[in-house]
Order: sequence, then structure tokens, then C-alpha cells
Amino acid sequence: MDTEGLTEASLQELAGARSFARGLGYRDAVSAVEIGDSWITATVHGTEPYLVELTLDDPGGLSGECDCPYGQEGNFCKHLVALGLTVLAQRESLPRQRKAARRRGQDLDAWLSALSRDELLALMREQIGEDRKLRSRLELRASSARGDVSGVRSRIRELLDIGPFARYGYVEYADARAYADQAGQAVSAIVALSRSGRAADAIDAAREAMRLLADAVDSVDDSDGGLGQVGDALADAHLEACRAARPDTEELARWLVAHALGAFDDGLIDIDPLDYEDILGGQGMSTLRELATKAWRSKRKGWAEKALMERLAKAGGDVDTVIAVYAADLAASGHTHLLIAGELDGAGRTEEALQWAVRGIRDTRDLATVDTALVDYLCDRYARAARLSDAVALRRDHFRARLTLLTYRQLRAAAQAADCWPTEREKALTLLRADAEGQRHGSRVLIDALLDDKDLDAAWQAATAVGADDRQWLLLADQARADRPADALDIYLRLAEPLTQQTGNTVYERLVNLLLSIRDCRRRLGTEDEFAAHVQALRAAHRRKRNLMRLMEEQGM
Repeated sequence: MDTEGLTEASLQELAGARSFARGLGYRDAVSAVEIGDSWITATVHGTEPYLVELTLDDPGGLSGECDCPYGQEGNFCKHLVALGLTVLAQRESLPRQRKAARRRGQDLDAWLSALSRDELLALMREQIGEDRKLRSRLELRASSARGDVSGVRSRIRELLDIGPFARYGYVEYADARAYADQAGQAVSAIVALSRSGRAADAIDAAREAMRLLADAVDSVDDSDGGLGQVGDALADAHLEACRAARPDTEELARWLVAHALGAFDDGLIDIDPLDYEDILGGQGMSTLRELATKAWRSKRKGWAEKALMERLAKAGGDVDTVIAVYAADLAASGHTHLLIAGELDGAGRTEEALQWAVRGIRDTRDLATVDTALVDYLCDRYARAARLSDAVALRRDHFRARLTLLTYRQLRAAAQAADCWPTEREKALTLLRADAEGQRHGSRVLIDALLDDKDLDAAWQAATAVGADDRQWLLLADQARADRPADALDIYLRLAEPLTQQTGNTVYERLVNLLLSIRDCRRRLGTEDEFAAHVQALRAAHRRKRNLMRLMEEQGM
């Protein structure tokens, strides 16, 4: 009955600082606390009443669940924090209450064990008379156990009917969880049917449930993924039933292919045909591949058809078929060519891989839209093969198509490796100067490129000639401050002025950083008195901006 795991520190660690702080304000909203041997439940009143449960002796330590939206996503929410803090307030009595709960549980178990069969039946009948949900679950189990297939399937249809939960034909978020819980009962019935010796009937029931769930999913707000979990469980139930019943392999193969190609249009139940390989056997897998191939050949660009063929081909180590699938629908960006090259590299067919990469560049009509990963791949291959001039040529063409700082850097790296950067640089800068003069790109890559080259004088001249944005002027000032403090000071003063008319902590931080740079320039110029006057004027004009005043004081201004 260790309760050391429940501490303020553990609550804060699980919830995070934000949820923990918010939980502090919900302690008065906790009611109906019930303490068991290893669990504690309560109702916490937030936007609506939420059911909250803390588990004290979980193998992984303290844990909890809450049915609020945030808690349903698996988070340790503020409501759990509030319950934990409420329990900690009565920490001294907690061991005693847990001991009493355990004793009550033992007493109940002993009493039930002592009852006769007739007494237990009477008790059960009493409970199902008072609890309709319990009665419904037991009726379904009874139908499954006695092999009442018609009754089970009728009940499954009822459980998957959205009618009782839908408002105007749609199940809202607030009711989606209850619907998902009910749909989960249908899966349990299918599993029970399978395990009662009626696996073949369970297969049919599972497939009908899949169709019903597919019909329902678009009419349910499944934000929490409850129906997704039901779909996963339903797929598992179908697989289990197939393993038990061993259905006709050709029929199973046809059904699996139809499902993979979206015949049921559910988008919810993910079934991997390869999970059925042990059931299908050699003949069934052969049929599966034949059907998948036929479907793909009739619709080579179909997403589902391509995905199925690719999955089967990769599982079988059939690289040529994988390539054929990719090659049937080549992307204009060259991305598909890159995928093919990767597959061929994996198979040790490096020369073919290189050919496909080269073809990808050649087939791309506009290098501005090419998959940059393909360019990187091909340049890497050129470099490893000592084809440095080819790498430079490709980087040059890519730079001309895009004119970005990244492509400039990549061209520089390739040209430096090939020992031809001075020539390539002059050509590249000529293009960037023309681009800057035409002002086709607001970012003016020319300035960024010169700054990246550490060519400060050229960058300054270019900025003066064609203009620069504030970010670039700031970079120029920072780099020039030591040698050209007067020029840098003019820039800092110009950038600081509009900030004095704005508010907000981010603005204040930027302004103070500029003031620090201004102070440094004034010191270099020997005009500290002018900086002091500047600061005094700022303080007088903006004394009501308390956060700005605080930041300035922290920097000795």
C-alpha cells in the first residue's frame, strides 16, 4: 500500500507546469471521492462534470485517466491534478482508507464464494434487471456462446447503428465516445462467436461489421480516435476468425485485394494482406499476387493499386516489380526517380541507380521544381566518383533555376571541392546582381550571399546600390561595427526609431539590443555623452512602459 508515488512533485512531472498550475484552481471542484485499494475516483466539475481516476500502484508508477477532451488524448490533465492534490490533503488517512477498501473487497469475494448457484443466479438476475447495459452485454454473450448467429448479427447491427446517438443524422463529439464503446461490444461478440466454435460465422459477422462501421464513420465526430481503435480491434477479430476457420484461400485472397483497393471505402480499418500469409499458403498468396497485378495493370496510377503492388513486391524482394510500379507513374519533380535509385542502391545495382537519377534530372522540365533531394543524391554520387566537374555543373544549373542562398552555398561547396570557385563565384554574383536590380526577389539574395562569403565591403556597396531589408542592414551593421562605427551607428539609430513607437515585450527586447549596439558605437567614437542624452530622452518619453524601463535598468541604462 505504498503511497509514496503520489506527491506534488510527481503530479507536476506527469501534468507539466501548465496543467499543474491550472489544477491548483480546481481543488474546490472535486466531489464524490471514492478510495479503493489501488485506485481513487472522483467527479471534477469543469466545463461539465468529468469522471477522474488515479491509479496508485501502476507498474509504471502513478497514472490516471479523465474523460475530459484533453484527458481522452492520453494526457495527465488539470482535473487529475486537482484530485491528486485533494487526496494529498488527507494523506495521513489514505493508508487506512486503502486498507479498509481492500478488506471490503476481500469480504465481498468471500461472500460471493459462499453463495450457492441459485443465490448467485438470483443476484445476477437482480443486477441485470436494474442495469440495462449489463443486461445487453450479457444477452450478446449468451447469443455468441450458444451459437445464435442470427441473433448475434442482429445485435451487431443494432450496436453499430448511429441512430440512438445522432442528432440530425450526425454523432457529435460529446456522444462519440459512448457510440465507440457500444461499437466495441460488437467486436467482443464477434470474438466470442469465433471462440465458441463458430469461426466461419464470425468471419461473415466481422465483414458485415466492417461495412456498417464504414457507413457510420463519416457521420461520427471521431476526434479522439475511438472508432479507429474499434476498427483495429475488428481487423484483429477477423484475422483470428480466419486463423480458426481456415476459409477458402481463393475467396480470402479476393476479399483481401478488394479491401486493400478500397471496395468498402472505409479509410478506417487497415488490413495488411501479408498478415494472412500463413492462412493463404502458397496457392493463396499466388492468387493474391495475380489479383493485385491484374488490378494494378488496369489502373497503374491508382493510389491503392500502387500501394498494394509495392507492398507485395517489397515483401517478396522483387526489386524489378517495385521499379515497374514507380516507373508507371513518374513524378515531374524527379521524386519517383529518386525512389527508384534508392531501391536499386539497396539491391547493389549502383550503376542503374545512377542512370535513373540522371534521367530524373533530364526529365524534369524546370529545375526550379525539382526534388532537391534528387540533386543532392546525384551530386553526392558524382563526388564519390571524382566527377567533380559534373557536380559543379549540376549545382550551377540548380542555382540558376532557383537563385537562393542555399543553392549559392551548395554551388560554392561543389566549386571549392573542384578548385574553381573564383570563376564560378563571379558568374553567380553577376546573376544575383541582375536579379537584385530587377527586384524579382524581395529577399535580395545578393546581399545574403556576399555576407555569407564574408565580403563585407562588397555587401555594403551592393546594399547601398540596390537596397537591403532591415534584417540585412542589421547584419551589415553588426559586421561593420568594429571598423566602421559611424556607419553602423546610423543604421542602428534608424532601426531603433520606429520601435520606440511600438509596445510589447518582444519589441522592448529588440529595442534594448539595438541600444546596446548604439552604446558600443558611441564608445568607439568617443561620444558617450550623446548616448547618455539619448537614453535620458527615451526614459522621459516612455517612462510608463515599465517592462522597457526594467530591461534598460538591467543593462545599466
